[in-house]
Amino acid sequence: MAILGIEAVVYGAKDLDTNFRFWRDFGLQPLADGPEEKVLACQNGARLVLRHHGDPRLPTAYAHQASVHESIWGVDTPAAFDTLVADLRRDREVTIDSDGVAHFIAEGGIPMGLKVWQPKPFVSCPDEVNAPGRIRRLNQHRKWRLACRPKCINHIVFFVPDYVAAYEFFRDRLGFRYTDHSRGIGIFVRADGAFEHHNIFFVSMDLPISPEKPGFMHLSFGLEDIDELMLGVQRMQQAGWQQDGYNTKYGLCRHRISSAIYYYHDIPSGGEAEYNVDTDYVDDNWIPRAWEFKFGSLLWATQVHELWQGPVEMDMQFDPDGASIAAVKAASARSCSC
Repeated sequence: MAILGIEAVVYGAKDLDTNFRFWRDFGLQPLADGPEEKVLACQNGARLVLRHHGDPRLPTAYAHQASVHESIWGVDTPAAFDTLVADLRRDREVTIDSDGVAHFIAEGGIPMGLKVWQPKPFVSCPDEVNAPGRIRRLNQHRKWRLACRPKCINHIVFFVPDYVAAYEFFRDRLGFRYTDHSRGIGIFVRADGAFEHHNIFFVSMDLPISPEKPGFMHLSFGLEDIDELMLGVQRMQQAGWQQDGYNTKYGLCRHRISSAIYYYHDIPSGGEAEYNVDTDYVDDNWIPRAWEFKFGSLLWATQVHELWQGPVEMDMQFDPDGASIAAVKAASARSCSC
């Protein structure tokens, strides 16, 4: 039984045409361009569905924001789908629509869906990287790219009231794996049938940059290499997309906690779209780690946000049994009992 990753993300957008143009320029392939719904896709078939904010088909859980309203996870077999749905129905409402999507509300108030899905095959072929004393590309020029084409949806990030409770739900009810813990800030987890460092990240509302209400933060798309990433950035700038949020404060960056190189774009419908390159890929042999937030979240950035100014403590410990998570949960319980 396995969840393979994100099959679709459904947006409630105030301006469908503007958002459709944004995602087309971002590199997604248009599939449908109707007046009430527009659909684009990555190379593996993962879809981005755009509907009007307020469309009755959208879940109401995040109705306060014109942004992501639902994320749908692909399940490998009908038997696995049936098992997951039956378990969810023990304590929550699950509805199955005519497209075979099982809709429910996950811990933390997050609207989710499950669907039987097989990703489309694709091949990444990044060029070898040369370095002094280590020649890997002899008498061979790097490929000349013409466009940025996102391969898949790597992960999605949500602000939640209790990130430990959200993690435990996904672990216990959906089979997700613990990858890393940014202590006091959030937990990175991956689906049991995926290899990305994380497919979802639950972020505490206590983070200084968090919004007033729980909801969507950003959506990350996997690319082949840094050349494809920067070609995408250049294309977005040439298309006139003005950036007023995260990337004006961060620019091009690399995480320490997942090794990924990344760049954010402000989405017209709210939140950020991330180009993601060279992330860690892991399986069940991975040993989770607990990190000091600032140390884990940033290795370098072309623009260092004020949150990371000053000295950062180099603090990381292996956490195979989730002791750091248990400590956060215990501290929260003590605080609530006072």
